[in-house]
Amino acid sequence: MTMKIDDPGQKTTQPHSVAGATSADPMQTLVRIMAQLRGPEGCPWDRKQTWKSLIPYTIEEAYEVVEAVETGAGDHLKDELGDVLFHVVFYSRIAEEQNLFDIDDVIRGVTEKMIRRHPHVFATAEAFPEASEVPGRWEEIKRQEKRDLAQGRGEDTIPSVFDDINSFLPALLWAAKVQRKMAQVGFDWTDVHDVAAKVREELDELAEGTARQDQANIEEEVGDCLFTMVNLARHLKVNPESALRASTRKFQNRFRTMEERLHREGRLAHETPRDQLEALWLESKKHRP
Repeated sequence: MTMKIDDPGQKTTQPHSVAGATSADPMQTLVRIMAQLRGPEGCPWDRKQTWKSLIPYTIEEAYEVVEAVETGAGDHLKDELGDVLFHVVFYSRIAEEQNLFDIDDVIRGVTEKMIRRHPHVFATAEAFPEASEVPGRWEEIKRQEKRDLAQGRGEDTIPSVFDDINSFLPALLWAAKVQRKMAQVGFDWTDVHDVAAKVREELDELAEGTARQDQANIEEEVGDCLFTMVNLARHLKVNPESALRASTRKFQNRFRTMEERLHREGRLAHETPRDQLEALWLESKKHRP
């Protein structure tokens, strides 16, 4: 089980008062709590954390926000957003200790960026765009910001449509972003049926690699199939990450129904013959379609 940062088992056994705990500013109270957790008399676990060590917990918290949204659990979402905010304060506190920046710098930076990227809202000289025009303007502003930053550093780099894509994204999201960027410059399919045909073509190539038992080629073709399926999802206006999460949850729930049935009968899944599992699976689809 992954330990959460706010695990009570990781806190000090002796309670301490929080300076400014009754402050009218909740954000500043949280900042002071974080400073106390990292201080000499603070929590041993919190004190030893680094940016790098926090990464797996940050990723977990982000996905817990996603789960709360997908399940429509408002109270749960509030709690998870609080955990994400705590991480922002945590990273900022570590940076402050290294004299790099603090939470106020983070807030000022994102505030200035949002104003800069919404000239249609905060600059009266620009006409208000249609909603469909906003993403394009946003991307152009981001590209200009990156060009200005590179020039400020004296860098002479060839600009790319992929400059603002984070390659550490989950693979499905990364593929979708790469495809959207190429589509923005006109390199894209024009007919969804052509994309579907490409999916079938990739599946045929995978079958050929499988027949040859060429493992390296099989892996490459599986990747091509997935990439093309992401392309098909994009053309059908489906978020591939959300769609796969929904399907995975559906199949997991169906299998749990099978497990519940087997448990009532005093059996375990790994001890049940395949044909009986198939019958139970078909039955579970009726209860959890």
